[in-house]
Amino acid sequence: MQRFPQRTRSVWRSICFGLSLLVCCSAITKPALAKRPNILFAFADDWGRYAGAYAALSPGGLSDVVRTPHFDRVARQGVLFRHAFVTAPSCTPCRSSLLSGQYFWRTGRGAILQGAVWDPQIPTFPLLLKDGGYHIGHSYKVWSPGTPTNAPYGAKAYAYNKRGNRFSGFSQVVSRSDDPQATRQAVLDEVRGNFRDFLADRQQDEPFCYWFGPTNCHRKWIQGSGKALWGLNPDDLRGKLPKFLPDQDVVRQDVCDYLGEVQAFDAALGVLLDELQRIGAADNTLMIVSGDHGMPGMPRGKCNLYDFGVAVPLAISWKGHFPGPRVCDDFVNLMDLAPTLLDAAGSPVPDVMTGRSLLPILTSRASGQVDPTRDHVIVGRERHVAAARTGQLPYPQRALRTKDFLYIRNFAPERWPMGTAPGYGQPAAKMPAANLLQNNTFVAFGDLDASPTKAFILTHRQDAKMAPFFDLGFGRRPAEELYELSSDPDQVHNLADDPRFAATRSQLQGRLMDALKRTGDPRVVGDGRTFDRPPFAGPIPRRKNRKNKSR
Repeated sequence: MQRFPQRTRSVWRSICFGLSLLVCCSAITKPALAKRPNILFAFADDWGRYAGAYAALSPGGLSDVVRTPHFDRVARQGVLFRHAFVTAPSCTPCRSSLLSGQYFWRTGRGAILQGAVWDPQIPTFPLLLKDGGYHIGHSYKVWSPGTPTNAPYGAKAYAYNKRGNRFSGFSQVVSRSDDPQATRQAVLDEVRGNFRDFLADRQQDEPFCYWFGPTNCHRKWIQGSGKALWGLNPDDLRGKLPKFLPDQDVVRQDVCDYLGEVQAFDAALGVLLDELQRIGAADNTLMIVSGDHGMPGMPRGKCNLYDFGVAVPLAISWKGHFPGPRVCDDFVNLMDLAPTLLDAAGSPVPDVMTGRSLLPILTSRASGQVDPTRDHVIVGRERHVAAARTGQLPYPQRALRTKDFLYIRNFAPERWPMGTAPGYGQPAAKMPAANLLQNNTFVAFGDLDASPTKAFILTHRQDAKMAPFFDLGFGRRPAEELYELSSDPDQVHNLADDPRFAATRSQLQGRLMDALKRTGDPRVVGDGRTFDRPPFAGPIPRRKNRKNKSR
């Protein structure tokens, strides 16, 4: 992987800034000719592809129920992407990829969750924009868990959180209040105040890049909050759950509460959009709204390479520059956003970035498949919760997703995909009680967040009707998986051993492995065991006591 030595990093950035002026003046096909855009990047933790704007595209699913008027508004103003995916369904590696514009396996220890350490020599779009004259800032979460927290965005130096962090616990804060309506407004005012503090610090006419990253969609939220706070009815989800989830009261309630948190995020997005209107910046602000992976605490969601884990919403608008409303079928990996933002700002894109700018698609007037070469994405996973399985080992996977097929390569099928549990890779035979499974992620299958759904399936796993759901969510998986999407959109029927699909499986496997080798994936380059060794595997090194650190 190309790296920039620390000594030359400042020189590189100076060159970037200088070249950006030439690019702004000479690039005929780019919209950044007269004035660089402000950037609003709204990025929700654990938000899969569920938004009102998607209901018409995929009727019969969860988007039929959730209401997201502000996300839908951004989509109407610009481009809604039908096929947007993260490179990894885990917070830190996904964000490492997004911020650096590279596949997660190229980001050093940023490729894992627990035990992640950021390499400051990897260029990131926020810091490149800052060196190019942008006022940058962030609220809530950008990059974590990892050390230093939010390092790819300048860490604490560019944080705007002094009004508080209550929004990230939205349902807990509002549900437990004696006056939920007033508390809800106060929490939204916190969002407004943090953004106003950021805006107040910029110089006159200085373009800005603001990252809004609350974690309220992350576990855990209050049971019943979806209905109590947002009027969502769990019964409206009957018949709309994917086939790998039991269509049962506990699960519908759990999903309903999750969708309530999605609506809370959307309400906060509305606050930010109103503020842009207030200061007269809406017309020259490039807006991006998305999420970092699929639903937490649900089998085959977060930490999985099925669509339920890696497909995310994506709407992008910039008035007068990105014609809309349009729906595009091009396959997008969120690592494409870093070069896109640099491109729109007229700044050079480092050669090390493996993402591809979306600007040609965004500035086009076409809908559907705009760029025929964007016909697939590649996704993957290594370590999430360190202690989820014996030896603190990862669960290594890579996958290729096209319009017609999903092909998954599991490099260590002998390991448990969601981690071990009593009787499943651990010697004890007794599963923890339901209350522990609902509230403590680490008591069993640690790569799946604690939840009512997790507790329900595990405590009923031996029931004949529940056993298939347990196997799909927690059981070991074969070395290869292949799903035909036209007949199996929920990806539950593995066709990898079906002779009718042998040629397809071989072709997709070859295409995937060629791409991994070309991009220097340690899982297939060399002996392929880099991610199975420290510091990527094994116990997390203890941090030194702060009191003993030299200053």
